[in-house]
Amino acid sequence: MTNEGFDRYLTPYKWDRPVLTGSGAPGAYDELAVDCPFVFEHGGRFYMMHVGFNGTGYQTALAVSDNLTDWTPYGVILKRGEGNGWDSRNTAGCWLLRENGLEGPAKLKKWDGRYWLVYHTYPEDGYEAGPGRIGLAWTEDETLLRWNRLPEPVLVPEDGAEWERGGLYKESLVEHEGTFYLFYNAKNRAAEGEPWIEQTGYAVSKNLTDWTRPAANPVLRVTGNRWDSRFVSDPFVVRDGNRWVMFFFGFDGRHAQEGIAFSDDLTVWTKVEEPILRHGSEGALDEIHAHKPSVLLHDGVLYHFYCACRPHREGDPTVNFGSEFRTIGLATSRPIAKG
Repeated sequence: MTNEGFDRYLTPYKWDRPVLTGSGAPGAYDELAVDCPFVFEHGGRFYMMHVGFNGTGYQTALAVSDNLTDWTPYGVILKRGEGNGWDSRNTAGCWLLRENGLEGPAKLKKWDGRYWLVYHTYPEDGYEAGPGRIGLAWTEDETLLRWNRLPEPVLVPEDGAEWERGGLYKESLVEHEGTFYLFYNAKNRAAEGEPWIEQTGYAVSKNLTDWTRPAANPVLRVTGNRWDSRFVSDPFVVRDGNRWVMFFFGFDGRHAQEGIAFSDDLTVWTKVEEPILRHGSEGALDEIHAHKPSVLLHDGVLYHFYCACRPHREGDPTVNFGSEFRTIGLATSRPIAKG
């Protein structure tokens, strides 16, 4: 597929070092890894919501920056042991309701006088252990440190179609002309046994609590014997001019790489056939995976934040699964100075 102005979305200039790593501190939320970046502007500063993993479960935190490249920890906002039982063990915050435009400051926007955060959670200890569910939280706190979770999940796999019965994953929440669109990826079976398939669908709502899944799901499907043959996951949806853009990642069982799709109406999507951000060569920060996009156009530069993975080396601050260095990387549309 060809698309007018496609080069606009390419970020060939990868940083050779992470912009955010886990702390490695025993017992800390990010002892083993950081994951799932979501970058936005609030109160004149840039924030990165992200997920930390410590071997027991997920927690969600914020980091802050004045220049998009140098990041400082700010605070854990969705902690283990809080919530309503079903979401008390693992809470992976993925998206805050924001202005839709790709070009612009990516500021948060309120609905019903509140800021809104969407997350997914797993019922058991460990890494993605058990079928994931999706929940919402809100705040009126301008520091963004104190959040109130809705008492029940807004989407559960048991109520979905066969493609999503194994569990629900990373979300993208868009409000357009009075309707909320909640994009998410899901797997078709539990992790045991044969490899599962992840694809991307959506639900719609007028009030953020009552959701309907359209029959046309999934709207982004895997492609056999290609770079996205097993997963089409982690949607990141923004408006660019007169069309909608979905950044996502594809996975073939060995490497995860970033892709892109386009839509005129948020319901019918067309994928570009090839990745727009590939995994790196041997020794690169993203040698294993380049995936889980968060994209921001600032001062004419496209910043593409993503989860970068390579084999663990002596001296790395963290090690995940005993063999992996999982961190947050950055690729840009043109070279920028490193601090």
